[in-house]
Amino acid sequence: MRAFVAVVEEGALSAAARRLHMSQPRLSQMVLALEREFGVGLLVRSSTGVQPTEAGTTLLAESRAVLARYDQAVAVVARHAAPGGSVLRLGIPLELPPGFLTRPLAALADAYPETRVEPRHMSTADQKVALRTGELDIGLLRERPSGGDLDAIRVMEERLGVLLAAERAAELSGPEGVRLDSLARLHWVGFPRSGSPVWYDEVTAVLRGHGIDIEASAVGGQTLLAEVKLAAVSDGTAFALAPPHWFHPLPENVVWQPLAGSPLVRRTWAVWQARSHRQDLGHFVVALGNDTDG
Repeated sequence: MRAFVAVVEEGALSAAARRLHMSQPRLSQMVLALEREFGVGLLVRSSTGVQPTEAGTTLLAESRAVLARYDQAVAVVARHAAPGGSVLRLGIPLELPPGFLTRPLAALADAYPETRVEPRHMSTADQKVALRTGELDIGLLRERPSGGDLDAIRVMEERLGVLLAAERAAELSGPEGVRLDSLARLHWVGFPRSGSPVWYDEVTAVLRGHGIDIEASAVGGQTLLAEVKLAAVSDGTAFALAPPHWFHPLPENVVWQPLAGSPLVRRTWAVWQARSHRQDLGHFVVALGNDTDG
């Protein structure tokens, strides 16, 4: 409903996607899903933007009423929760997309200006330990932890592509990108299993299923720096996995290419202690959830 309201208010899917910090295709899918659910067209699409149909205007009014009632309920219940703390310790993984936290942090600052966010760059495994010992208040993890002591919501999905030497990419790229099995004669510049065991096992299972020899790949015992990854792939004998908007500038001899069929999707979860009643943390979690892409 929030997404639909944003589309109508902005008058364009592209502007609404920027406001919601999500991809335009994902937003289009959400609107189409609403239209399928209600069985009526909600928007009139044109080259100049979108306008609500009669049914869409009705849904807009109802959505605003529902959302206002929901926000009121959250505010009333929040009065029974503990007040915000002065420091919110936030775990951050490597390769977080630039700007991903901008809107949630701004929302937190507006609502709780007294709360100071303290970012800590940590692996998923280290974040899980720190969350359970109380050294972190909230973390961004590459896997959803098991057990009832931690709560989690999915806040991001990234369809991974590959970093390749430009010459190698020209050789292997097809109309839909690079086929994963075409990389079987290259080494994978990976990451250690200790950092995120569940995600590592998922990645390596897919790679093995496409004929890539994990044991022979360049997987070090420590997390590789961006510069090391780029240097490893630049000679054309290796590849590295990376999201579309990688955080590090690419040299001229290295390019990013999508993987045909998108066989690898990396998910990121916001995780916090289930027993926490901090209002500022709850507000930050809601802001992260509203900015979900995918």
